[in-house]
Amino acid sequence: MFSWFENRIDPFPAETPAQPPSTLVAFCWHYTKDIWPWLALISVLTAAISIFQVLLFSFLGNIVDWLAGADPSTFLATEGWRLFWMAFVLLVALPVCSALHTLLMHQTVFGNYPMLIRWKAHRYLLGQSFSFYQDEFAGRVATKMMQTALGVRETVTKILDVLVYVVVYFAGALVLVATLDLWMMLPFIAWLCVYVLLLRNFLPRMRRISEIQSNARSTMTGRVVDSYTNIMTVKLFAHSRREEAYARDAMDEFLDTVHPQMRLASSLNMLLDISNILLLFSVAGLGIWSWAGGAASVGAIAVAVGVVFRLEGMSHWVMWEMASVFENLGMAEDGMGMLSRARAVQDAPGAKSLSVDKGRIDFEAIRFHYGKEGGVIEDLSLTVQPGEKVGLVGRSGAGKSTLMNLLLRLYDLEGGRILVDGQDIAGVTQDSLRSQIGVVTQDTSLLHRSVRDNIAYGMPDATDAEVVAAAKRANAHDYILDLVDPQGRTGYDAHVGERGVKLSGGQRQRIAIARVFLKNAPILVLDEATSALDSEVEAAIQDNLNALMEGKTVIAIAHRLSTISSLDRLVVLDKGAIVEEGTHETLSSSDGLYAQLWARQSGGFIDAGEAVAAE
Repeated sequence: MFSWFENRIDPFPAETPAQPPSTLVAFCWHYTKDIWPWLALISVLTAAISIFQVLLFSFLGNIVDWLAGADPSTFLATEGWRLFWMAFVLLVALPVCSALHTLLMHQTVFGNYPMLIRWKAHRYLLGQSFSFYQDEFAGRVATKMMQTALGVRETVTKILDVLVYVVVYFAGALVLVATLDLWMMLPFIAWLCVYVLLLRNFLPRMRRISEIQSNARSTMTGRVVDSYTNIMTVKLFAHSRREEAYARDAMDEFLDTVHPQMRLASSLNMLLDISNILLLFSVAGLGIWSWAGGAASVGAIAVAVGVVFRLEGMSHWVMWEMASVFENLGMAEDGMGMLSRARAVQDAPGAKSLSVDKGRIDFEAIRFHYGKEGGVIEDLSLTVQPGEKVGLVGRSGAGKSTLMNLLLRLYDLEGGRILVDGQDIAGVTQDSLRSQIGVVTQDTSLLHRSVRDNIAYGMPDATDAEVVAAAKRANAHDYILDLVDPQGRTGYDAHVGERGVKLSGGQRQRIAIARVFLKNAPILVLDEATSALDSEVEAAIQDNLNALMEGKTVIAIAHRLSTISSLDRLVVLDKGAIVEEGTHETLSSSDGLYAQLWARQSGGFIDAGEAVAAE
């Protein structure tokens, strides 16, 4: 039974997630439209339950009046059918509705609904541009995604469930009291007006505080996660105290939002208690006065006072539920600003997959300045022939890595175009583009998964034999066999820690190289690929790198010029422009920038094989 209800909603729909709207109602509907029939059914059941509960109060008044003046010997004969129907409501209708409501709410909605939101939001965030993640804490992004899912769920379910219950119950209670005695209805109307005014005054203020609090919570979490992620830097600079202060500032800001929230809650509670006491006093007094004048029966007074006691308990519950709605509205609204942000880099409508037969790359009059007026790349043109090995050389900030990021379409060009085998990369899918380019960067980041998973990331369906072969080609196999993680997993099953922190820089780099060996893409980008390796290991895998480059179009970036001196052509960049091109022999013998960089590294007496980094 439970499984049937749990399987009514698919929390992992296959359709491609679209950009969420940037207005609150539309944002919530974006994540709710797939499950609205179940939420509507819950609302219908909620209304039925509230009506049944009001009918039970009416029945209570009838029982009091019947028992006060009925003849026991004829009571069942005269009131039997009404007793039967009330028993049916009490024993069958109300339990069935309550059971269905509980199963739909807890089995169908509560677990699946937020997971559906997380799934859609996570898939959309994975498609965000590289710059998006450069501008945000990873912990902050994750926190906002998680709490926004709960915020939307709580907002929608409470409005459709609690609000329906309250409106139907309050309306039914007023009608019930009015049918018993019009005078006793007046205190209920007055109390309801006061209650609505309290809600109108306090809840928007709580919502504003909640929105500020949600942002402060995300910042606090982001700062804490930032310290943990960069724990080695913290240790190396002995800045534990500084990190404590950094986190405490955020915690203080968060606490500064908690105290005003609690002050509002306390004020609201006290005013609500006063209004409830006045309601009880008024209804009881008017009931006795009406009974003394013969206008109200004992049963009517019992019903009215019973409704008051019910409303007294319910009023606090409703107030906190509504406060929770506004609090969750604040969380949803806060997360909406991040989750609905447009993707800076998107596939063009109808984009096709890139097809690479030869591997020719053309940079045609490209321009890019990271959104600024100038200063990075302006009107640069470069052609890399199929199978050609080209090295990019230049000082830091010359635009070498930017050129590679543009080829990978981590950013969109501000002018010009880039072609791969005659196909504009702006018109093909990003996934197909990047699947055709193997990349090894200087700052290698591994996933907190097993060594096998990290190597197979280059080809997810690779066999164990293929993974091992790739590791051997990268000279990583021997040290991998000696790995043991804290859970006792060994070798290729050992987990490498967040960003590969359990491995040395050289070990991480060799796994990254093994990953690219396995991917075997026709275009290869090496961005300081061997910079983290010692000379012995670098020399050991250099032959394998040469084998990897065979038959591929290669663009290599290196500050250690000896590592790229044997490439077909060297392109020297300075301030985003090409200032020299040629072979190592040609450029080193000229009086240009390359010759200056080479002279610094060789120093006139250091052998090229032992050259140090230029920068």
